[in-house]
Amino acid sequence: MGRSVLVTGGNRGIGLAIARSFAQAGDDVTITYRSGEPPEGLTGVRCDVTDSESVDAAFTEVEAAQGPVEVLVANAGITRDTLLLRMSESDFTDVVDTNLTGAFRVAKRAAKGMLRARKGRVVFISSVVGLLGSPGQMNYAASKAGLVGLARSMARELGSRNITANVVAPGFVESDMTAELTDARRKEILDGVPLGRYGSADEIARVVRWVASDDAAYVTGAVIPVDGGLGMGH
Repeated sequence: MGRSVLVTGGNRGIGLAIARSFAQAGDDVTITYRSGEPPEGLTGVRCDVTDSESVDAAFTEVEAAQGPVEVLVANAGITRDTLLLRMSESDFTDVVDTNLTGAFRVAKRAAKGMLRARKGRVVFISSVVGLLGSPGQMNYAASKAGLVGLARSMARELGSRNITANVVAPGFVESDMTAELTDARRKEILDGVPLGRYGSADEIARVVRWVASDDAAYVTGAVIPVDGGLGMGH
């Protein structure tokens, strides 16, 4: 029997690749999205992770359809890139509220069912930027770095109930956004990546699925970089 899996922000990019990876493995998967329609072949539920009531309603809908969430992938996130002196307070707080506090909201809600079941897997999707820092991304870097403390505290609190909490930190991934970069900027980025290429969303998804599997039952509180070596040592 497949597990009940929820992927927040699973309607595109890395989140979509993660959701499809779990679905292909036979799990029952629902993704959250804020606008538009869910991707073809996947069940979706509207959810705004900055609103606790919206989070609770989404989980209630998922629980009714596929049972209590056994695997949570907290992936929903936004960016509002600009340099420090141009960054408004709302630019900072909105990104942190979505990327970090939003992850707290969904993890807290998922933990209720996991504690009752005495098992669960939580995977937070961070970024190499949260470990290295990045000019123009102070808000995003802070939010992604915060996920490490969130996961490790959760790992210590809930480990005795067979609940693991881990962080996967992707590097630069081939996407619509990176495709728009100039050749000079692409070269600058790749010069810092020992493997000399961008990653794929599917490569991130495979690591997420592994850390949520029985094979990784003794892995918790870990930060797993999937970045071609860009952030090694951090």
